[in-house]
Amino acid sequence: MFTRYFSSNRKLLTGSILAGVLIALLCGSLQFFWSYHKREAKLDTLMSDLHVYMESYFDELKTSIDALQPLTLGQCDDVSAKLTSSAAFSINVRAFVLVRDNIAFCSSATGAMNSAINDLIPELNIQKNIDVELLSGTPMLPNRPAIAIWYRNPLIRDGGVFTSININLTPYLLYTERQNDFTGIAIVIGDKALTTMSSRLFNTRDLREIPTRTATLNGVPLKINLYAQQWTPGELFFALLFGLVCGIAAGTLIYYLLTVRLNPGKEILAAIKRGQFYVVYQPVVDAGQLKMSGAEVLMRWRHPTMGEIPPDAFISFAEAQKLIVPLTLHLFDLIIRDAPLLQTVLPPGAKFGINIAPGHLHADSFKEDMRRFKASLPPDRFQVVLEITERDMINQREARSLFEWLHHEGFEIAIDDFGTGHSALIYLERFTMDYLKIDRGFVNAIGTETVTSPVLDAVLTLARRLNMVTVAEGVETPEQAAWLREHGVNYLQGYWISRPMPLPDFIQWQPDFVKDSE
Repeated sequence: MFTRYFSSNRKLLTGSILAGVLIALLCGSLQFFWSYHKREAKLDTLMSDLHVYMESYFDELKTSIDALQPLTLGQCDDVSAKLTSSAAFSINVRAFVLVRDNIAFCSSATGAMNSAINDLIPELNIQKNIDVELLSGTPMLPNRPAIAIWYRNPLIRDGGVFTSININLTPYLLYTERQNDFTGIAIVIGDKALTTMSSRLFNTRDLREIPTRTATLNGVPLKINLYAQQWTPGELFFALLFGLVCGIAAGTLIYYLLTVRLNPGKEILAAIKRGQFYVVYQPVVDAGQLKMSGAEVLMRWRHPTMGEIPPDAFISFAEAQKLIVPLTLHLFDLIIRDAPLLQTVLPPGAKFGINIAPGHLHADSFKEDMRRFKASLPPDRFQVVLEITERDMINQREARSLFEWLHHEGFEIAIDDFGTGHSALIYLERFTMDYLKIDRGFVNAIGTETVTSPVLDAVLTLARRLNMVTVAEGVETPEQAAWLREHGVNYLQGYWISRPMPLPDFIQWQPDFVKDSE
């Protein structure tokens, strides 16, 4: 019943799991996009560095070649030494070749020569100021690709300087420490490409991958392609791991916070502190004279948002949360607060019926709690009757000594809801009880054709033989009251007499059931 007012652990757990899953997805997504953005930034930086490096290299190479252009006017014997020296001090240059009248006449590698430049490299167009080609190899290094570059000398007909460059100029060898950030790099010249994925030249039509970055050099017909995955397995793994850790941590934290916040035990303690509990009094009348002889004290909980919470709900939860002792002590405080007014309307020696839970009955503080409670009431004014259900007397050995102590301290004991447990007669035999409260289930059967009335008659006969005072609960009709009075029940309690009332109503209460009984 209490789950109507507070979220159950299952709901809390389900909600916490859902929240954990959402947070895991959110954190995992944030981690993935952060890693993705970080990798994209690294690729941008890498591409920018490569672009700057290669442009710088070709600018320096052009400066060196510009210094060699005047040599195309001389003879090979006169310029070969300088040509060889320039090649030796130029990074990655295999050879410088001087060309005049479409004839390559001097090489830094082989010296004097006489070969048509179109025979050496048919793909080069020496009519252009600059032209670049990818070569699968050169005569001296036939199996190692190279870059061929032509720079035209505008002062000589069909003349200029040709050079071949080692392919280790490529970014892959210059940035090997970053190779995990991308899948490959390609140098594209015309319809040919050399990639880090293969040692041979490719036709650009055979490049199936789409580059993620592309850069074109200023002044040189050469393009750099950078290839990378959209995301890497490592990024996915770390995103999943981070999301999982965050989801578990967040779900656990949310479950803990909700459990603490919505824990019925916490709510009960907060309700005690905020004064949400109050007491009502139900009159108990003498069956012979139909005059009030006492009252049963009942606790109620008026929650500010959930309204009235049934006693069975919060009492059972208080017991489960080990809070029945502070709840009962709070009941004592409320009774003590009302006692000065109660003694103005109740006769001397009036019975005060108070329910005691087994969790308090067997608590270490029980005896001291009862002494303090009795000492706080007006002296010799009320007779406290502790009502204990037969279902609650679980520790029979302790119960016997406790009942003896209670009688010694001046308290009386009533067995409540008699007949609803599993061992009622055993309790009557083993323990000394002062009152036997007949369960409303027997009372409701009065006047119906059931076997209950004979059973009730037998219970009353047993109570008389044991010298126990009987109290009938749940009396709702004059017929029930008449039957109970005729069969010797000592006290009556129920809606026919009065519903439980707050203190102001209880003080002004006047019985109107006398007319019905006449």
